[in-house]
Amino acid sequence: MNEVEQGKSDIEKGKITAITSYILIIGVLIALSMNAETKNKFASFHIKQAVGLNLTFISIGLLISNFSNTQIYVSFWVFFTVLWVFGILSAIKGETKPIPLVGNLYQKLFKSF
Repeated sequence: MNEVEQGKSDIEKGKITAITSYILIIGVLIALSMNAETKNKFASFHIKQAVGLNLTFISIGLLISNFSNTQIYVSFWVFFTVLWVFGILSAIKGETKPIPLVGNLYQKLFKSF
């Protein structure tokens, strides 16, 4: 099997794990356990993206919970929904595109996944 075929095979093998990682926080935990024995590069990439997205969501959510402004809440939800949709669509398409603005940072921070 040549390198291109090997890459496509890795993507197909890791696609379910990658998609699972974007299903809330529990999906990240399930994906981590699915990817624990046989590390798949494609799945690992998306697990890093999903972990970062979830941690950022929680962190910023805690900060803005002190405000009672609807515009802040709506902006927060729209922003994270767009990032989440970008990430899951990338996983479905079999692409390893980092999430805009923060994806490269997540790849650096979570090297161990």
